[in-house]
Amino acid sequence: MEHYNNHGQQGENNNRKVIMWTFLLITSFMIVEVIGGFMTNSLALLSDAGHMLSDSAALGLSYVALIVGQRAVSGQKTFGYRRFEIFAAFINGLTLIGISVYIFYEAVKRFSAPPNVASTGMLLVAVLGLVVNIVAAFILNRGDNDNLNVKSAFLHVIGDILGSIGAITAALLILFFQWNIADPIASIIVAVLIIFSGYRVTRDSFHILMEGAPNHLNTEIIEEKILSVKEVIKVTDLHIWSITSDFPSLTCHVSVGQDVDEQVVLRKIQTLLHDEFNMHHMTIQIVK
Repeated sequence: MEHYNNHGQQGENNNRKVIMWTFLLITSFMIVEVIGGFMTNSLALLSDAGHMLSDSAALGLSYVALIVGQRAVSGQKTFGYRRFEIFAAFINGLTLIGISVYIFYEAVKRFSAPPNVASTGMLLVAVLGLVVNIVAAFILNRGDNDNLNVKSAFLHVIGDILGSIGAITAALLILFFQWNIADPIASIIVAVLIIFSGYRVTRDSFHILMEGAPNHLNTEIIEEKILSVKEVIKVTDLHIWSITSDFPSLTCHVSVGQDVDEQVVLRKIQTLLHDEFNMHHMTIQIVK
């Protein structure tokens, strides 16, 4: 258990570092992209900058969540503050959805009168943005992608990569074919892709907030495994939920015969759940 705690602490420290460096990188380029968007009159760049602004806020919130989550438990907060990161991920997902809706609205308005766009400047900024976002994705990929906060941040950056690709495509179409309508079209395509990412993060974090069973842990299978222990007669009140994205918990009542050694059965079940389902936090009451 001590080895697990040390490993978990190292993982949290690594997550915090990758979030911090990604935050600094995204925030710095977001300022560049806002300036470039206004100078070139490109909605695609401004849309991507708006998305990067949401990323910057989301990453900052995620960083705070990882720090707050390491605060010690107390008499009032018996699980500590680890679930704060799920609230952060939930807000991140909603932010993605909100930004994508706004991009869609602005793009539709431009269809009736596509403005002139400085395509060369737009292309240069978009290519630089693509490079920055790829570097950010590489940094985040070094974190724990099972952690919902890191996962949501990674999806934000993937959305930025798609935004940069869309802006590059639109800039090339405008540069070579004077097709100014490509700018709002690229923005709409990116908005649609972003909204799907936001939906997934919002759905997963809401599932945890509602104390749903983790997707990789099937309650029926786990119940069958516990019943496979020969001393076990019945399993009742089985509950599986997540404190946070990488902290599943389990409670249940296990009925055994009168002549059974309760501690032996308890150790068998704990070992079974640990080895087959990688569960570390469980409360099992033996009932005779």
